Amino acid sequence: MPERAAGLARALLARLAEILRGAAGLDRYEHYLAHARRAHPGEPPLSRAEFFRRDEQERWSGVRRCC
Repeated sequence: MPERAAGLARALLARLAEILRGAAGLDRYEHYLAHARRAHPGEPPLSRAEFFRRDEQERWSGVRRCC
């Protein structure tokens, strides 16, 4: 029984980590890589650093207000 509880705790922590990575945007690069392989098979994908640099520039450039 303790092994089962430990397994459930590990599974719960893994799922929680996955949720937090998604909420923080850390899984965006993996989604980008999947898209790049599917939509642009002949082109090399951006490095992780270049992807996050471009992503940050796109999200924070320009005026960001509602009115």
